[in-house]
Amino acid sequence: VQLQASGGGLVQAGESLRLSCKASGLAFSLNVMRWYRQAPGKEREMVASAGATPTTRYADSVKDRFTISRDDAEKIVYLQMNTLKPEDTGIYYCYAWSLGGESWGQGTLVTVSS
Repeated sequence: VQLQASGGGLVQAGESLRLSCKASGLAFSLNVMRWYRQAPGKEREMVASAGATPTTRYADSVKDRFTISRDDAEKIVYLQMNTLKPEDTGIYYCYAWSLGGESWGQGTLVTVSS
């Protein structure tokens, strides 16, 4: 299983970014796909989740600013991040879970300057 995340970068507060995670080697449509992030000196936290059924969940800190979506045909999960804040800075990881196991991507760095 491979999860290849991309789309991170350096932006100013208030700007937007879209992260992508391309999956291979798994039954993508059967997996719950999530984005986690880890800020410097902090624990990794879940940011957004998109289930195999069309349900989504978000951390309170990103609700109404971030949107997770998935393209099961292309095996890609996206994270649209709007109105970014400096506290959104961190490494963003793609994660896949199913009854068969879990996998982590390598992470992509998002830096939001004030």
